[in-house]
Amino acid sequence: MVKTNSLKAWVLAARPKTLTGAIAPVLVGAAFAYSQPSTITFHLSFFLCFLFAILMQIDANLINDYFDFRKGTDREDRLGPERACAQGWITPRAMQWGIGVMTILSCLVGLGILLLHMQWELLIVGALCVLFCFLYTTHLSYLGWGDLLVLVFFGFVPVIFTHYVMTAGGWGIPLVIASLAMGLATDNLLMVNNYRDRHQDKVSGKRTIIVRIIEANSKRYGEVEGSQRGERLCLHLYLWLGIIATLLAGISLCMIASFPLLVIKLGLLLIYLLLHFKTFRQMKAFEGKELNAVLGATARNIFLFGLLLAVSILL
Repeated sequence: MVKTNSLKAWVLAARPKTLTGAIAPVLVGAAFAYSQPSTITFHLSFFLCFLFAILMQIDANLINDYFDFRKGTDREDRLGPERACAQGWITPRAMQWGIGVMTILSCLVGLGILLLHMQWELLIVGALCVLFCFLYTTHLSYLGWGDLLVLVFFGFVPVIFTHYVMTAGGWGIPLVIASLAMGLATDNLLMVNNYRDRHQDKVSGKRTIIVRIIEANSKRYGEVEGSQRGERLCLHLYLWLGIIATLLAGISLCMIASFPLLVIKLGLLLIYLLLHFKTFRQMKAFEGKELNAVLGATARNIFLFGLLLAVSILL
Protein backbone atom coordinates (compact mmCIF):
# COMPACT_ATOMS: atom_id res chain seq x y z
CA MET A 1 0.00 0.00 0.00
CA VAL A 2 1.41 3.39 -1.04
CA LYS A 3 0.36 6.39 1.02
CA THR A 4 -0.67 9.43 -1.01
CA ASN A 5 2.18 11.94 -1.54
CA SER A 6 4.50 9.87 0.67
CA LEU A 7 8.24 9.52 0.18
CA LYS A 8 7.70 6.04 -1.23
CA ALA A 9 5.23 7.48 -3.76
CA TRP A 10 7.79 10.05 -4.95
CA VAL A 11 10.51 7.42 -5.21
CA LEU A 12 8.24 5.26 -7.38
CA ALA A 13 7.30 8.29 -9.50
CA ALA A 14 10.99 9.06 -10.07
CA ARG A 15 11.40 5.57 -11.66
CA PRO A 16 14.88 4.76 -10.30
CA LYS A 17 15.47 1.96 -12.83
CA THR A 18 15.32 4.44 -15.73
CA LEU A 19 18.16 6.54 -14.28
CA THR A 20 20.72 4.20 -15.84
CA GLY A 21 19.88 5.78 -19.20
CA ALA A 22 20.90 9.18 -17.81
CA ILE A 23 24.01 8.01 -15.94
CA ALA A 24 25.66 5.83 -18.61
CA PRO A 25 26.32 8.54 -21.25
CA VAL A 26 27.79 10.88 -18.62
CA LEU A 27 30.23 8.12 -17.65
CA VAL A 28 31.31 7.75 -21.28
CA GLY A 29 31.83 11.50 -21.75
CA ALA A 30 33.74 11.70 -18.46
CA ALA A 31 35.92 8.73 -19.42
CA PHE A 32 37.05 10.52 -22.58
CA ALA A 33 37.81 13.59 -20.48
CA TYR A 34 39.69 11.63 -17.80
CA SER A 35 41.92 10.18 -20.51
CA GLN A 36 43.20 13.72 -21.08
CA PRO A 37 45.01 16.21 -18.79
CA SER A 38 42.71 17.49 -16.03
CA THR A 39 41.81 21.08 -15.16
CA ILE A 40 41.15 22.76 -11.82
CA THR A 41 37.36 22.31 -12.21
CA PHE A 42 37.60 18.75 -13.48
CA HIS A 43 36.01 16.75 -10.65
CA LEU A 44 33.37 19.39 -9.86
CA SER A 45 32.38 19.49 -13.53
CA PHE A 46 31.81 15.74 -13.53
CA PHE A 47 29.70 15.91 -10.38
CA LEU A 48 27.53 18.72 -11.77
CA CYS A 49 27.02 16.96 -15.14
CA PHE A 50 26.16 13.74 -13.31
CA LEU A 51 23.67 15.56 -11.05
CA PHE A 52 22.12 17.51 -13.94
CA ALA A 53 21.52 14.31 -15.93
CA ILE A 54 19.82 12.57 -12.99
CA LEU A 55 17.63 15.57 -12.12
CA MET A 56 16.55 16.03 -15.73
CA GLN A 57 15.66 12.33 -16.02
CA ILE A 58 13.56 12.46 -12.86
CA ASP A 59 11.92 15.66 -14.10
CA ALA A 60 11.11 13.99 -17.44
CA ASN A 61 9.59 11.02 -15.59
CA LEU A 62 7.37 13.26 -13.47
CA ILE A 63 6.29 15.26 -16.54
CA ASN A 64 5.50 12.04 -18.38
CA ASP A 65 3.50 10.73 -15.42
CA TYR A 66 1.44 13.91 -15.06
CA PHE A 67 0.69 14.70 -18.71
CA ASP A 68 -0.08 11.09 -19.69
CA PHE A 69 -2.56 11.12 -16.79
CA ARG A 70 -4.06 14.38 -18.07
CA LYS A 71 -4.29 13.04 -21.62
CA GLY A 72 -5.93 9.81 -20.43
CA THR A 73 -3.13 7.66 -21.87
CA ASP A 74 -2.71 5.75 -18.59
CA ARG A 75 -5.91 3.75 -19.00
CA GLU A 76 -6.98 0.52 -17.29
CA ASP A 77 -5.46 -1.48 -20.17
CA ARG A 78 -1.99 -0.08 -19.43
CA LEU A 79 0.70 -2.78 -19.63
CA GLY A 80 3.69 -0.86 -18.32
CA PRO A 81 4.70 -0.25 -14.70
CA GLU A 82 2.08 1.59 -12.65
CA ARG A 83 2.12 5.39 -12.72
CA ALA A 84 1.86 7.63 -9.65
CA CYS A 85 -0.94 9.97 -10.74
CA ALA A 86 -3.04 7.25 -12.34
CA GLN A 87 -2.77 5.10 -9.19
CA GLY A 88 -3.52 8.02 -6.87
CA TRP A 89 -0.13 7.76 -5.17
CA ILE A 90 0.51 11.44 -5.92
CA THR A 91 -2.22 14.03 -6.44
CA PRO A 92 -2.11 16.03 -9.68
CA ARG A 93 -1.57 19.26 -7.73
CA ALA A 94 1.35 17.76 -5.80
CA MET A 95 2.81 16.44 -9.06
CA GLN A 96 2.69 19.96 -10.53
CA TRP A 97 4.71 21.19 -7.55
CA GLY A 98 7.10 18.27 -7.91
CA ILE A 99 7.70 19.07 -11.58
CA GLY A 100 8.30 22.72 -10.69
CA VAL A 101 10.81 21.85 -7.96
CA MET A 102 12.73 19.37 -10.14
CA THR A 103 12.84 21.84 -13.04
CA ILE A 104 14.19 24.60 -10.78
CA LEU A 105 16.80 22.27 -9.25
CA SER A 106 17.91 21.15 -12.72
CA CYS A 107 18.23 24.75 -13.85
CA LEU A 108 20.24 25.68 -10.73
CA VAL A 109 22.70 22.85 -11.37
CA GLY A 110 22.89 23.88 -15.02
CA LEU A 111 23.57 27.44 -13.90
CA GLY A 112 26.38 26.12 -11.70
CA ILE A 113 27.97 24.49 -14.76
CA LEU A 114 27.57 27.73 -16.70
CA LEU A 115 29.12 29.90 -13.97
CA LEU A 116 31.95 27.42 -13.49
CA HIS A 117 33.03 27.58 -17.13
CA MET A 118 31.48 30.80 -18.50
CA GLN A 119 30.83 29.08 -21.83
CA TRP A 120 27.57 30.71 -22.86
CA GLU A 121 26.76 28.13 -25.51
CA LEU A 122 26.00 25.84 -22.57
CA LEU A 123 23.04 28.09 -21.75
CA ILE A 124 21.45 27.15 -25.08
CA VAL A 125 22.08 23.44 -24.50
CA GLY A 126 20.59 23.56 -21.01
CA ALA A 127 17.55 25.51 -22.19
CA LEU A 128 16.94 22.94 -24.96
CA CYS A 129 17.18 20.10 -22.43
CA VAL A 130 14.46 21.69 -20.29
CA LEU A 131 12.28 22.63 -23.30
CA PHE A 132 12.32 19.19 -24.89
CA CYS A 133 11.81 17.57 -21.49
CA PHE A 134 8.32 19.09 -21.61
CA LEU A 135 7.74 18.82 -25.37
CA TYR A 136 8.50 15.11 -25.49
CA THR A 137 5.51 13.94 -23.46
CA THR A 138 3.11 16.72 -24.40
CA HIS A 139 3.60 16.58 -28.19
CA LEU A 140 6.65 14.98 -29.78
CA SER A 141 6.25 11.41 -28.50
CA TYR A 142 2.80 11.32 -30.12
CA LEU A 143 4.36 12.30 -33.46
CA GLY A 144 7.00 9.57 -33.41
CA TRP A 145 9.96 11.80 -32.57
CA GLY A 146 10.91 9.90 -29.42
CA ASP A 147 13.73 7.86 -30.97
CA LEU A 148 15.40 10.94 -32.48
CA LEU A 149 15.22 12.75 -29.14
CA VAL A 150 16.83 9.76 -27.40
CA LEU A 151 19.75 9.89 -29.85
CA VAL A 152 20.21 13.60 -29.18
CA PHE A 153 19.56 13.87 -25.43
CA PHE A 154 20.82 10.46 -24.30
CA GLY A 155 23.67 10.26 -26.80
CA PHE A 156 25.18 13.38 -28.29
CA VAL A 157 24.28 15.93 -25.60
CA PRO A 158 25.39 14.10 -22.42
CA VAL A 159 28.47 12.42 -23.91
CA ILE A 160 29.82 15.37 -25.91
CA PHE A 161 28.95 18.14 -23.46
CA THR A 162 30.13 16.26 -20.36
CA HIS A 163 33.47 15.96 -22.12
CA TYR A 164 33.17 19.56 -23.35
CA VAL A 165 32.82 21.14 -19.91
CA MET A 166 35.43 18.86 -18.33
CA THR A 167 38.06 19.71 -20.97
CA ALA A 168 37.15 23.38 -21.49
CA GLY A 169 35.84 22.91 -25.01
CA GLY A 170 37.57 19.80 -26.35
CA TRP A 171 35.99 17.23 -28.67
CA GLY A 172 36.93 14.72 -31.40
CA ILE A 173 35.60 12.20 -33.92
CA PRO A 174 35.96 9.16 -31.58
CA LEU A 175 33.86 11.06 -29.03
CA VAL A 176 31.11 11.76 -31.58
CA ILE A 177 31.04 8.12 -32.72
CA ALA A 178 30.85 6.93 -29.11
CA SER A 179 27.98 9.34 -28.40
CA LEU A 180 26.03 7.93 -31.36
CA ALA A 181 26.70 4.40 -30.08
CA MET A 182 25.41 5.40 -26.62
CA GLY A 183 22.28 6.96 -28.12
CA LEU A 184 21.47 3.87 -30.21
CA ALA A 185 21.96 1.54 -27.24
CA THR A 186 19.73 3.73 -25.05
CA ASP A 187 17.02 3.89 -27.72
CA ASN A 188 16.39 0.19 -27.13
CA LEU A 189 14.72 1.14 -23.85
CA LEU A 190 12.17 3.15 -25.83
CA MET A 191 11.88 0.34 -28.37
CA VAL A 192 10.82 -2.18 -25.72
CA ASN A 193 8.43 0.31 -24.17
CA ASN A 194 6.76 1.18 -27.48
CA TYR A 195 6.68 -2.43 -28.68
CA ARG A 196 4.88 -3.48 -25.49
CA ASP A 197 2.38 -0.62 -25.85
CA ARG A 198 1.92 -0.82 -29.64
CA HIS A 199 -1.80 -1.66 -29.51
CA GLN A 200 -2.59 0.91 -26.81
CA ASP A 201 -0.52 3.58 -28.59
CA LYS A 202 -2.45 3.02 -31.81
CA VAL A 203 -5.73 3.57 -29.96
CA SER A 204 -4.33 6.69 -28.27
CA GLY A 205 -3.12 8.14 -31.59
CA LYS A 206 0.52 7.87 -30.53
CA ARG A 207 2.45 7.48 -33.79
CA THR A 208 5.64 5.84 -32.57
CA ILE A 209 8.09 4.24 -35.00
CA ILE A 210 6.80 0.83 -33.87
CA VAL A 211 3.21 1.81 -34.72
CA ARG A 212 4.29 3.28 -38.08
CA ILE A 213 6.24 0.15 -39.08
CA ILE A 214 3.34 -2.16 -38.25
CA GLU A 215 0.80 0.08 -40.03
CA ALA A 216 2.98 0.32 -43.14
CA ASN A 217 3.26 -3.47 -43.36
CA SER A 218 -0.46 -3.91 -42.68
CA LYS A 219 -1.29 -1.68 -45.64
CA ARG A 220 1.07 -3.61 -47.91
CA TYR A 221 0.40 -7.21 -46.86
CA GLY A 222 -3.00 -7.08 -45.19
CA GLU A 223 -3.96 -6.66 -41.55
CA VAL A 224 -2.97 -10.09 -40.20
CA GLU A 225 0.14 -10.93 -42.24
CA GLY A 226 1.27 -7.29 -42.31
CA SER A 227 0.97 -6.96 -38.55
CA GLN A 228 3.06 -10.10 -38.04
CA ARG A 229 5.69 -8.90 -40.51
CA GLY A 230 5.79 -5.48 -38.87
CA GLU A 231 6.21 -6.93 -35.40
CA ARG A 232 9.09 -9.15 -36.59
CA LEU A 233 10.77 -6.09 -38.12
CA CYS A 234 10.41 -4.20 -34.83
CA LEU A 235 11.95 -7.08 -32.91
CA HIS A 236 14.93 -7.20 -35.27
CA LEU A 237 15.25 -3.42 -35.10
CA TYR A 238 15.80 -3.85 -31.36
CA LEU A 239 18.48 -6.46 -32.08
CA TRP A 240 20.29 -4.38 -34.70
CA LEU A 241 20.33 -1.23 -32.61
CA GLY A 242 22.43 -3.08 -30.04
CA ILE A 243 24.67 -4.62 -32.72
CA ILE A 244 25.30 -1.30 -34.48
CA ALA A 245 25.92 0.44 -31.14
CA THR A 246 28.58 -2.18 -30.34
CA LEU A 247 30.20 -1.81 -33.77
CA LEU A 248 30.32 1.98 -33.44
CA ALA A 249 31.78 1.74 -29.95
CA GLY A 250 34.41 -0.63 -31.34
CA ILE A 251 35.27 1.82 -34.13
CA SER A 252 35.63 4.60 -31.57
CA LEU A 253 38.01 2.46 -29.50
CA CYS A 254 40.02 1.50 -32.59
CA MET A 255 40.69 5.20 -33.16
CA ILE A 256 42.16 5.76 -29.69
CA ALA A 257 43.75 2.40 -28.77
CA SER A 258 46.46 0.16 -30.18
CA PHE A 259 47.00 -3.60 -30.30
CA PRO A 260 47.12 -5.69 -28.07
CA LEU A 261 45.19 -3.59 -25.53
CA LEU A 262 42.51 -3.01 -28.17
CA VAL A 263 41.65 -6.73 -28.12
CA ILE A 264 40.88 -6.54 -24.39
CA LYS A 265 38.73 -3.45 -24.89
CA LEU A 266 36.73 -5.02 -27.72
CA GLY A 267 36.32 -8.14 -25.60
CA LEU A 268 34.66 -6.08 -22.88
CA LEU A 269 32.07 -4.82 -25.37
CA LEU A 270 31.22 -8.42 -26.28
CA ILE A 271 29.91 -8.90 -22.73
CA TYR A 272 27.19 -6.35 -23.50
CA LEU A 273 26.47 -7.91 -26.88
CA LEU A 274 25.98 -11.37 -25.37
CA LEU A 275 23.52 -9.98 -22.82
CA HIS A 276 21.77 -8.05 -25.58
CA PHE A 277 21.25 -11.25 -27.60
CA LYS A 278 19.85 -12.95 -24.50
CA THR A 279 17.42 -10.08 -23.89
CA PHE A 280 16.41 -10.15 -27.57
CA ARG A 281 15.43 -13.83 -27.26
CA GLN A 282 13.34 -12.97 -24.21
CA MET A 283 11.67 -10.14 -26.12
CA LYS A 284 10.67 -12.55 -28.90
CA ALA A 285 9.17 -14.98 -26.38
CA PHE A 286 7.32 -12.47 -24.18
CA GLU A 287 4.14 -10.47 -24.71
CA GLY A 288 2.13 -7.84 -22.82
CA LYS A 289 3.16 -7.23 -19.22
CA GLU A 290 5.85 -9.91 -19.51
CA LEU A 291 7.85 -7.39 -21.53
CA ASN A 292 8.35 -5.30 -18.39
CA ALA A 293 11.03 -7.85 -17.45
CA VAL A 294 12.70 -7.18 -20.81
CA LEU A 295 12.47 -3.46 -20.08
CA GLY A 296 14.36 -3.95 -16.82
CA ALA A 297 16.97 -6.16 -18.50
CA THR A 298 17.43 -3.59 -21.26
CA ALA A 299 17.99 -0.82 -18.69
CA ARG A 300 20.65 -3.01 -17.08
CA ASN A 301 22.26 -3.67 -20.47
CA ILE A 302 22.40 0.05 -21.27
CA PHE A 303 24.17 0.86 -18.02
CA LEU A 304 26.58 -2.04 -18.57
CA PHE A 305 27.26 -0.84 -22.13
CA GLY A 306 28.12 2.66 -20.89
CA LEU A 307 30.21 1.31 -18.03
CA LEU A 308 32.16 -1.14 -20.22
CA LEU A 309 32.75 1.52 -22.85
CA ALA A 310 33.95 3.98 -20.18
CA VAL A 311 36.31 1.37 -18.69
CA SER A 312 37.62 0.52 -22.17
CA ILE A 313 38.36 4.17 -22.86
CA LEU A 314 40.24 4.54 -19.56
CA LEU A 315 42.34 1.38 -19.90
